[in-house]
Amino acid sequence: MVAELIAVGTELLLGNIANTDAQFLSEKLSGLGITVHHHTVVGDNPQRLAQALETARGRADIIITTGGLGPTYDDLTKQTICRTFGRELELHEDILEEIRTWFRNKLGREMPENNVQQALLPVGCVVFDNPVGTAPGCAFQEDGVHVLMLPGPPFECRYMFEHRAARYLEQLTDGVIVSHEIKIFGMGESSVEEALREPMTRSANPTLAPYAKLNECMVRATAKAEDREAAEAMLAPLVRQVRETLGDVVYGVDVDSLEAVSSGLLREKGLTLSAAESCTGGLVAKRITDLPGASAVFRGGVVSYTNDVKAQVLGVPEELLEAFGAVSEPVARAMAERCRTICGSDLAVSVTGVAGPDTDDRGNEVGTVYIALASAEGTVCQKLSCGKGRGRDRVRSAAASHVFDLLRRYLTGLPVGV
Repeated sequence: MVAELIAVGTELLLGNIANTDAQFLSEKLSGLGITVHHHTVVGDNPQRLAQALETARGRADIIITTGGLGPTYDDLTKQTICRTFGRELELHEDILEEIRTWFRNKLGREMPENNVQQALLPVGCVVFDNPVGTAPGCAFQEDGVHVLMLPGPPFECRYMFEHRAARYLEQLTDGVIVSHEIKIFGMGESSVEEALREPMTRSANPTLAPYAKLNECMVRATAKAEDREAAEAMLAPLVRQVRETLGDVVYGVDVDSLEAVSSGLLREKGLTLSAAESCTGGLVAKRITDLPGASAVFRGGVVSYTNDVKAQVLGVPEELLEAFGAVSEPVARAMAERCRTICGSDLAVSVTGVAGPDTDDRGNEVGTVYIALASAEGTVCQKLSCGKGRGRDRVRSAAASHVFDLLRRYLTGLPVGV
C-alpha cells in the first residue's frame, strides 16, 4: 500500500510551525507496512487543496490529510475532499453532542454555533471520535482510494491515529515493516557508510541506511515481513553484524540519547553525578535534568564561566589558572575533583573550552575543549577538537555530547581518557 500525506494550513507554509504530524505519521505508517511516497503541504485554499487531492488520488492507495477540520471559515478540508470525491456531508448528532459536552466539561461554557460544522462528516464514512479535542476525524473509500482525515494539532493527531486510524489501516495491510535504530557517537556518516558498504548494498530486505544527526550518526535497519516475529528474525543478525563491525562507537539500539544511556547506567549502578561547566554554560546539567527521574542520579552542578568563580566557588587553585589557563587539562581535572567534593557525588564531570567566535587569551583555537571525569579511583581527562568554524552552539553541543560519551565509556568499562 502506498500512502500520501497532505498537510493543510497556511501557517505551515509560512514557517510559523513545523509539520511534526508528517514525521510522526510516516514513522507509524512504516510500522504498519504502508509506504509513504509523498508529503504535500498546502495552504488554507480550497482550489490548491483540490489540485493536491487530484494528484494524490492518481498515485496513492491511501490519502491522509491533517488539519483544516476546525470550526473557522478557513477550515475547509472536509468540504473540499467531499467535492473532489463526490461525497455529501451529513450532520452526526451523536458527534455534535460529544462536542457540546466537551465544551461544558473542559471549558465550562456552551459550544459556539460555528462548531456545528465539525459534526458534518462525509456520508457513509467511518467516524473517528476525538475525546481530546473538538475535531472528529473520519475515513472512507472511493474508487479504490482510502481517504483519512485527521486533526492538525499534534496531540490530537497522534491520539486519533494511535487509537482510531491505526485500527482502520491495519485491515488494509498484509505485512509489517520493523526498524531498529543503531545510535553511533564518535564516527561520521561517511566512515560508517564505508565500514558497512557490503551489508548496505547486498540486500533489499532487510536494508541498512545511515543518517547524519547533530554531533552523531544513526544507522536504521529495516525489514518487511508477514509479521513482526519474522521481521525481527531477519533483523537480529544484521543488527549484530553492525555492532560487531563498528565496535564501541555504538552506544545503543533504539535508545533516545547519550544522556539517557548514561543516566540509565548511573541508575543501574546506584551512582550519582555532578557537573562543573564552563564553555557549555549548564548544557550538560540541562540535558540530564531534561530526563524524567533525573534527581535519582544527578545531584547538581556549578556553571563556573569565569576564573573568579572557578577559584572562589569551585576552589580551583589560582596558581593552576595562572600557570595553565582556564582551558587546560590541569584546570579540567581540578574542576571535576572539586565539584565531586562540593556536591557529594560519586562521580563528577567537567568541561572547559573555547566556544568562539575567537581564540582565547592563551591562543587556544575555537573548538578546543577539555573534559574530565573524577571518581574515587582518580580522574581521567580528554582533550577534544570540537570543530573550528562550527559556531558556538555546535561547539557547546558537541562538548556536552563528549561528556556523556566519556561517562558512558567509564561506566561500561571501555577505554577512556588519560
